[in-house]
Amino acid sequence: MSFSAIDHAMMARALQLARRGLYTTSPNPRVGCVIASGADVLGEGFHERAGESHAEIRALNAAGERARGATAYVTLEPCSHHGRTPPCADALRAAGVVRVVAAMEDPNPLVAGKGLAVLRAAGIVTERGLLEDEARELNIGFVSRMTRRRPWVRLKAAASLDGKTALNNGLSQWITGEQARRDGHAWRARSCAVLTGIGTVRDDDPQMTVRHVETTRQPLRVVVDSRLETPLSARVLDGASNDAPVLIACAIEDPARSAALRARGAQVVLLPNSAGKVELVALLAELARRGINEVLAEAGFKLNGSLLREDCVDELLLYLAPCLIGEAAQGLFNLPELATLGDRRELRIVDLRRVGEDIRILARPA
Repeated sequence: MSFSAIDHAMMARALQLARRGLYTTSPNPRVGCVIASGADVLGEGFHERAGESHAEIRALNAAGERARGATAYVTLEPCSHHGRTPPCADALRAAGVVRVVAAMEDPNPLVAGKGLAVLRAAGIVTERGLLEDEARELNIGFVSRMTRRRPWVRLKAAASLDGKTALNNGLSQWITGEQARRDGHAWRARSCAVLTGIGTVRDDDPQMTVRHVETTRQPLRVVVDSRLETPLSARVLDGASNDAPVLIACAIEDPARSAALRARGAQVVLLPNSAGKVELVALLAELARRGINEVLAEAGFKLNGSLLREDCVDELLLYLAPCLIGEAAQGLFNLPELATLGDRRELRIVDLRRVGEDIRILARPA
């Protein structure tokens, strides 16, 4: 299918609009829409948060009567079902647009091609695939939850150039610089959940909240705590509420301890595996059930290793500082020793850039 330069420019603008919802749309996808006649933009909009108008509706409202006979560029196939809002496909049809260009098909089984089919049945020209890779990347977590029934897991870690994350005594603040830490908070802000382990809670007493960038919502804080050892004074529990929830995933039943944690505002879920640890795959399924699209894992080398060994990691977000700490310090991942280099885990570098004085690497399993 051939798209014009104007088509590319309009879809690029729609993607730019969609990114405005990067921190707010969860659990919904990030979507942008442009209504245009040739090179003239008649209206544009983006989806900001669940329950509010979708991108198409905002763009149509801005275009008004001028939408009749126009083209709609939308980063995700228009919805065809009644959710919290009416179907966008019906609104586009009623507005009289004659062509709809979607970057990608909606992976939601409730839509999955049906929105475009509704439009075609009404005689509207529909096209799909323009800047599809960019649209998919923008909603990689939503796509994961819809197609795999699990969120996209991004494992974040900061280390020295010799791969050390903390001294043997546990000290780790701060290996990387301020700009890298602020960048890490931006990734935290776009995530639906931030996951850590009981070891990190005990050693660092982190808040696990977004503080260094502006955001109107805090991600779900998740602690993997097999034996319910999270101290009631832990800062990760501060401010726990329905608006800033904390989930404790455990592997033992302890009604008294669970009740004490719930009194601090936490939610406790029992997910044991045969080894008496938290079943991480089941935890991801539970998070997907709760509408979690993207998870940022910020844990120690033990939980990092477990997540990798159980194939729970989709992406590595690594910050490397220009320093050396030494062999005795703690490493990045607790992984078993290899007998041959052929057994190594191959990665594909997706993005590589400098953040302040540090290097940021985004890599995925090859």
